[in-house]
Amino acid sequence: MLSGLKKRWNASTGKVILILLVFTCTGFTVLFLKEPVLSLIVEKENRSIWFTVVYYLLILPVYNIILLCYGFVFGQFSFFLEFEKKMLNRMFKNKKANP
Repeated sequence: MLSGLKKRWNASTGKVILILLVFTCTGFTVLFLKEPVLSLIVEKENRSIWFTVVYYLLILPVYNIILLCYGFVFGQFSFFLEFEKKMLNRMFKNKKANP
């Protein structure tokens, strides 16, 4: 698995481990911040399905910002900046209709 990521990201073993560490830290940060932040906005008992939908739509940009911050802390900011650019291009790319 590690060799596949090394090839895909064109990175050394150490850099791949740092990249995986950044993803791990970002995920745990979002996980640990979710409940305290949401409790400031709405009590747990008053959350509807629409609140949950809005939360999942808004968490993507927050996750990406935290990802870039951890990338900076671990010295991988340029990798994650390019990663974000590719992801945004895939999400918002105008797909031409096939003739």
